Amino acid sequence: MSITSRGTPVMEKLQLYDIESSTKATILNYCSYVQWVPGSDVVVAQNRNSLCIWYNNDAPERVTMFPLKGDIVNLERSNGKTEVIVAEGVNTVSYTLDEGLIEFGTAIDDEDYSRAAAFLETLEMSTETEAMWKTLSRLALEAKQLHIAERCFSALGHVSKARFLHETNEIADQVAKEYGGDGTDYYQVRARLAMLEKNYKLAEMIFLEQNAVEEAMEMYQELHMWDECIVVAEAKAGDLFETIRNPQKALECYRKGCAFLKAVELARVAFPAEVLKLEEAWGDHLVQQKQLDAAINHYIEARCAIKAIEAAIGARQWKKAIYILDSQEKRIAVKYYPRIAQHYATLQEYQIAEELYIKGDRPKDAIDMYTQAGLWELAHKLATKCMRQEDVSVLYITQAQEMEKQGKYKEAERLYITVEEPDLAITMYKKCKMYDEMIRLVAKYHKDLLSDTHLHLGKELETEGCLQEAEYHYLEAKDWKATVNMYRVNDMWEEAYRVAKAHGGANSYKHVAYLWAKSLGGEAAVKLLNKFGLLEMAIDHAADNGVFDFAFELARLSLKQKTPEIHFKYAMFLEDEGKFEEAEAEFIKAGKPKEAVLMFVHNQNWDAAQHVAEAHDPDSVADVLVGQARFAFEQKEFQKAEAFLLRAQRPELAVKYYKEASMWSDALRTCKEYVPSRLEALQEEYDREAAKKGTRGVEGMLEQARQWEQAGEYARAVDCYLKVQDPSNSLLVEKCWLKAAELAIKFLGQPRSVEVMRLVGPQLVAMKKSSTAAELYLNLDLIREAIDAFIEGEEWNKAKRVAKELDPRSEEYVDQRYKEYLKNQGKVDSLVGVDVMAALDMYAEREQWEKCLETAAKQNYKVLHKYVALYATHLIREGSYDKALSLYVQHGAPANLQNFNIYKRLFVEMVNAPGMNSTEAYPSWADLRDVLFNLCENLVKSSEVNTPAHEEFETMLLISHYYATRSAAQGVKQLDVLAAKLSISLLRHTELIPADKAFYEAGTAAKAVGWENMAFIFLNRFLDLTDAIEEGTLDALDHVDFQNTDIPFEVPLPAHQHVATSHSPVCQDVLKFIGQWSGGLPSSSSSFQ
Repeated sequence: MSITSRGTPVMEKLQLYDIESSTKATILNYCSYVQWVPGSDVVVAQNRNSLCIWYNNDAPERVTMFPLKGDIVNLERSNGKTEVIVAEGVNTVSYTLDEGLIEFGTAIDDEDYSRAAAFLETLEMSTETEAMWKTLSRLALEAKQLHIAERCFSALGHVSKARFLHETNEIADQVAKEYGGDGTDYYQVRARLAMLEKNYKLAEMIFLEQNAVEEAMEMYQELHMWDECIVVAEAKAGDLFETIRNPQKALECYRKGCAFLKAVELARVAFPAEVLKLEEAWGDHLVQQKQLDAAINHYIEARCAIKAIEAAIGARQWKKAIYILDSQEKRIAVKYYPRIAQHYATLQEYQIAEELYIKGDRPKDAIDMYTQAGLWELAHKLATKCMRQEDVSVLYITQAQEMEKQGKYKEAERLYITVEEPDLAITMYKKCKMYDEMIRLVAKYHKDLLSDTHLHLGKELETEGCLQEAEYHYLEAKDWKATVNMYRVNDMWEEAYRVAKAHGGANSYKHVAYLWAKSLGGEAAVKLLNKFGLLEMAIDHAADNGVFDFAFELARLSLKQKTPEIHFKYAMFLEDEGKFEEAEAEFIKAGKPKEAVLMFVHNQNWDAAQHVAEAHDPDSVADVLVGQARFAFEQKEFQKAEAFLLRAQRPELAVKYYKEASMWSDALRTCKEYVPSRLEALQEEYDREAAKKGTRGVEGMLEQARQWEQAGEYARAVDCYLKVQDPSNSLLVEKCWLKAAELAIKFLGQPRSVEVMRLVGPQLVAMKKSSTAAELYLNLDLIREAIDAFIEGEEWNKAKRVAKELDPRSEEYVDQRYKEYLKNQGKVDSLVGVDVMAALDMYAEREQWEKCLETAAKQNYKVLHKYVALYATHLIREGSYDKALSLYVQHGAPANLQNFNIYKRLFVEMVNAPGMNSTEAYPSWADLRDVLFNLCENLVKSSEVNTPAHEEFETMLLISHYYATRSAAQGVKQLDVLAAKLSISLLRHTELIPADKAFYEAGTAAKAVGWENMAFIFLNRFLDLTDAIEEGTLDALDHVDFQNTDIPFEVPLPAHQHVATSHSPVCQDVLKFIGQWSGGLPSSSSSFQ
């Protein structure tokens, strides 16, 4: 389409689209108007100066045309009359259409073919009526209204067709008379209609289905179609071959004659393997005959799914096609689903169509279907489910652009919004200048940009000259200034003033009024400003903004008293512009000569400043001198600057400037000479400043200290030296402190010197300068402080020498500090020479036992055995009783009462230890025996002789001797009896050794040498003791077997079993031996482990 100069659309081409055949044809070019006649298929259109009417769309080439002088504006149909309204200039003309021809179309739409035929019979034959008769004949045949079709062919002059249909109607009427109905379903009628359509194969098939072979042959003979006739004859021959029982020949004839029904029936009986092939051939034959519906089932029977699907689709049996497809593999079915989906989409059954598109892997087609139907939500829902988000966006944006081209802006907007692209919709509305819609979307989706958008639109509309619309957008953007400026540029001052007063601030409208007045000038400006009461304000505003000509003009015409003020502002303006001579004149006119002086001072034009001051303001001369002094200071001409300030009688400024330049010496000098009352405060300020400035402050402080020293101000010099603090330069700080101490000692007397040293000394010690600090202390007879300094520096010899020579009472103090130092530093070897017992204690604490015992052995026997006992106790706690025993083997066992518990613990650990009843245990038993023997010998010589402890150790010696002898005998076969006797002898001492272990060892030893009676008694006792230990009491023990022996009855109850529990294999073996022996059975050869 295109647009005319008047804005009316013009179609470039008018096309007619046939939905059934999916074809289109161009029926008119340069079409400016087209419309259907209401209630009919008649089309009315305009082609330039022609009115075009199509009464029959089946013949688009048959068009009725009338000349026109104007444009069609409407089409009206009422009261059985149809008129085309045409505007011809200022007049309106109507053209009436042929209602009869229109009525024919209505009857066709109503499928009232009798009425249509009756109507056509009233018309004369013309190109239009001829086309209508043809249409009616086709529709009547399709509807099987054969009598009407006969009338149509008669009217058209098709005599042969009319006669053929007449004969057909007679057959149909006869059948209807005999069997009811209209007779059109009779096979001869259907075959003749197929013949009429020249579909002879279909007619043949209909005949053969009724076994009317002769009629089929007759049909072909009449048509001189001899080949086809022979084929039918072969089918007849098949019957003959079947009759003479030649099925092979019969089947071939049936196949050639397309008698598939008979062929299939024969094959089922004679050739089952051929049935599927015949069914497929039958289906192919039906397809050739356009009998697609009938072919479907045969293809299904032949298991030809693809052909069945194609036939179902061709026959428009959609549901059957879907049913077949659902049973197929996806790779087969996938290409057919979209074809069926198109059908359901045409019927607007979108849900079914969507499912089919999805099954066919064509989701995009489903989305397009929904989009074309305007179902945006469904389209988007499906798109997001089946496509990537970016693909969805591309699809929708493309579709929206198409809608935009067609002028369907709302639809395009919906598409853009659906894929979250409101900016594209905004851009679309902007291009179309649909600003309200544009603003609506910006407010919804870009609220933060709404103001900028209004502003942009305002500028655009202003450029186009649409000032009122521009004002609206500027104000919506809250930019009233742009509105005012727009009206101002267009010289619309009243509008500008209105907007400023309504929307601007308190002074906005005043500024607009000022600009308005400035544009007028002269008396008109004064009059306008007086009207608004803004005259004085306007003068001030003009002067403040550098519009001095306007300000002087307004003041001259109305307010002359404002003139000096304007001169002053003008002078300041000229000063800023660098026009100093002109500014000087204006300052003087304004009565402000001092301002001129300050101006020249500021610009360092001292001569001009001096001249103006002397001529117009003598009081400003001092200010000129101060300015010169400040400039001299900046130029580092300090003496010259000081002289200027002294001439101006401002010495305090000299001090200030020296201080600001960090020239503290000159500042202090000047202050001392001219402002002595402020000297002390200045000194304190200097000290604070030096402390803040770090290194730079240190240098100044050091310089100051040197100056005080040179000036003989030693107290101040000392204070300055003491204030020097520089962590990055410890050497300098040290020198300063030493200098302070030297000066104090030399010049400041004892009290101040001591005070200074008490400050300097600890600092020097902290800096590892202990010797220096000590020497300074000694200069002031601070002996104890000097000793402490040497001690802090670990110079012990010097500390001792000072104490010995100058303060003997401090020698003990030095020795005590030295011992503490050695202990803290862990220098035990050095401590030995000072305090051997303390050193030994440190060795013991550090578990350096070898060093400890080596050192103790060099002292005396008593000291040695003190640390042997400590070491033995340590070893026993760690479970190394064998190493503890070795200590006493090596160093002997003194009869010290405090060692008795150690000896007893060693004995108890040995007799309770497992694995000691063997030859390998001899060295351990021998060591224990030797230690106890040495102990008993020492007891005889001590005060503990014949005490219970002595007797107990003698018993322990005897027990250990038995154990050692037994271990030695166990290694010699001939001494087994002796080993057994020793084990039995140990039973006398079960008050000291574990009873269960002793009886078990005695029993097993007796059994080993054949003393089974004793073995029985001892092992039985072992079992009783094992049970007693588990029960926690010896009350159940029976002592009858040990009457009249020296084996004790009352023995300690062991805390735990030393051999095994009552359920262990050892006890089970013992029980087995006792059972066998008590029953008189020969002893078992079982080992007792």
